[in-house]
Amino acid sequence: MRFALICLTLSSLLSYKAHCQSTNSDSTLGKRWQTSYWDARWIVMPSAPARQYGVYHFRKTISLAQVPARFLVHVSADNRYRLFVNGQSVALGPARSDLLNWNYETLNLAPYLKPGPNVLAAQVWYLSESAPFAQMSFQAGFVMQGEGEAEKVVNTDKSWKAFRNEAYEPIKTDKLQTYIVVGDGDRVTASRYPWGWEQPAYDDSRWPNAQALWFSAKPRGLGSDGNWSLVPRQIPLLESAPVRLRSVRRVENGRMTDAFVAGTAPAEVPARTKATFLLDGAVLTNAYPELTVSGGKSATITLAYAEALVDAKRQKGNRNEIEGRQLIGFEDQFIADGQRRTFRPLWFRTYRYVQITVETADEPLTLNDFVGQYTGYPLAEKARFASSDNSLTDIWNVGWRTARLCAGENYFDCPYYEQLQYVGDTRVQAMISLYVSGDDRLMRKAILDFDNSRIPDGLTQSRYPSADLQVIPPFSLFWVCMIHDYWMHRQDDAFVKSLLPGMASVLRWHEDRLAENNLNGPLGFWNFVDWAWPESEDARIGGVPPGVRGGSSVLSLQQAYTYLRAAEVFAHYGQNDVAENYRNLASRIKKAVRETCWDANRGLMADTPAKKTFSQHANIMAVLTDAVPIAQQPALLQKIMAPATGSPADLTQATFYFKFYLFEALKKTGLGDQLVPQLKPWRDMLALGLTTFAEQPEPTRSDCHAWSASPLYEFLSTVCGITPAEPGFRSVRIEPFLGSLTFAEGQMPHPSGEIAVRFEKTATGGLKGVVTLPAGITGTLVWKGKSRALVAGRQEVSL
Repeated sequence: MRFALICLTLSSLLSYKAHCQSTNSDSTLGKRWQTSYWDARWIVMPSAPARQYGVYHFRKTISLAQVPARFLVHVSADNRYRLFVNGQSVALGPARSDLLNWNYETLNLAPYLKPGPNVLAAQVWYLSESAPFAQMSFQAGFVMQGEGEAEKVVNTDKSWKAFRNEAYEPIKTDKLQTYIVVGDGDRVTASRYPWGWEQPAYDDSRWPNAQALWFSAKPRGLGSDGNWSLVPRQIPLLESAPVRLRSVRRVENGRMTDAFVAGTAPAEVPARTKATFLLDGAVLTNAYPELTVSGGKSATITLAYAEALVDAKRQKGNRNEIEGRQLIGFEDQFIADGQRRTFRPLWFRTYRYVQITVETADEPLTLNDFVGQYTGYPLAEKARFASSDNSLTDIWNVGWRTARLCAGENYFDCPYYEQLQYVGDTRVQAMISLYVSGDDRLMRKAILDFDNSRIPDGLTQSRYPSADLQVIPPFSLFWVCMIHDYWMHRQDDAFVKSLLPGMASVLRWHEDRLAENNLNGPLGFWNFVDWAWPESEDARIGGVPPGVRGGSSVLSLQQAYTYLRAAEVFAHYGQNDVAENYRNLASRIKKAVRETCWDANRGLMADTPAKKTFSQHANIMAVLTDAVPIAQQPALLQKIMAPATGSPADLTQATFYFKFYLFEALKKTGLGDQLVPQLKPWRDMLALGLTTFAEQPEPTRSDCHAWSASPLYEFLSTVCGITPAEPGFRSVRIEPFLGSLTFAEGQMPHPSGEIAVRFEKTATGGLKGVVTLPAGITGTLVWKGKSRALVAGRQEVSL
């Protein structure tokens, strides 16, 4: 593993920074607890139901003669924990995964310790039926293991104190009338909350001692029973920063100015009053909302969060408009106790709009402040892109915000509704991460997550980690393709080789379901390709192309597409017989599709041999697999992008997700100049006031779906033309497509440094510019059939 130990601390409240990393001099740190039973025990609240909803607090006071330079502990919990040291928030975890790969964090607590008594305090919650689908679990529990002799004083056992926080109740999310599986909201009754429980001065003398579970905490591979198989976290802790709303858009029965959202002026709500305040953040964000109130004993404050407002028909329309619209969204609730208190939910919320509804009792209530603590995977924007079309900068910025909000401890399909890591989405997201941030750790984790998700049939699950099993066979194929993507962009042979058995199991499942005519036979599970298709008799859910029970050109060609990529990987690692079999399978499928589904009269690939329906998807896959002759491919793509005959309904159009593959086909066929004109749907979203890119064309459920952020990758790989020329990105191929742009420039991170380009078109149709490659990297520049060699360093080019 590239990161065998991650040692993390905080520089300020919830501002996570890595204070130390394992080095050659301390390479053994943490290794013992990866191979040996832990001395610490999992602890729980005595007599509390192990698998029912509950929020718990654990505390222990330790005494130190002096502060050590380093004080390492390993921490985990089920479902989750928030750790404090001497009142300072230190970490949130563990990173989501499954029971066989249950993450723990390694933390250096030294910066938070002092000579004398020190208080360690943890909030742990187990949400049971109120948990999000992405949360897998065994039962409530908390564990902390000290690294060595000096740290073993922290080991969890019955010397820790425990408390069950009865202030919490779940709020069911049922107002949205759609698929939302991020868990329930929080209702907190302030009068029942043990305020200050994390502070050193808090009196825990009435708390009972924790109960130690009977089995030992253990790393993966040890023990006779299931429960948690502990593995070290492989990704950094999430970043955090304060984020404020921008304006007060509407007030009903109260008074509030923009000074409130700026944090400079409170708002008062009189006694026996119901007041509503609609606040606007201007852009979507993921954050832990923190609402501070005072007074107003027994007042009920409801926080509702939304991506957009809706009209009477529940349509979103322009996201900036509020007239005639209401907020219907996910909710939290806080019951005031008359004191100055800050409410913060257990998990982050996604919002552009926040509505605060206050219902006071016999006392007035003061809304003192509302601030969010942004949270997300620490993706750094190391790439840049600029061109003669300034509007592309807006697409870049909104796309990057979309990608950021869809990356946490896993990639998210969407942060508001699901927070699930789907293979199809993740493949696109991972390419954005590689090209814009250069960070491959979340991609690597995702690949492993899906490998760990494989079911006995051989397929990966479509989304993972997930407590609700779902299988999409085409997504299993895209998992194989994602491994090929990683192999092309990173030199990591041991990791890729470890995935070959899983790749083979996925491909074997599909091979076993080929019919005698070499098209797909009947396929089980949900064969989602794109939301372009509605529900049908053959598929009781949308997204499935015709022919799922046999003879789908789309599904068959996706198999061929994957076999071709798998063959390259297996051949690279010396499994030539396996690679040859995959190439043969791809050839058979392509030949069968071409012979049975090509409609010579229309000059299009049909969805099935019946030739009753046609789609962009079938023709895109035909191009990507060379199921139609290479010479015919450009004309075929031109035809499906602007059909000469038939209505739009006659040719099923790719939605935002599958346009990723359309863009790849444009690049393959030398039609990359068509990319920018194809971005009209993204310009339309900006015109509607979206600040992230949506799941699908209007009306859409989710306003933030990272599969729709693919233009970021395309700006660098198509417009600037930067792609790997061989596995591991050992060399580069640069073939820019400027289209109507007079110039384009970009830079992107590479494992060996940075690739930077700037290109301008000459008056005679030529190309001139500057290319800079990292040390040790060579490549080729291609422009309209001409090429020239590239060397490491800066070079002026002209073709």
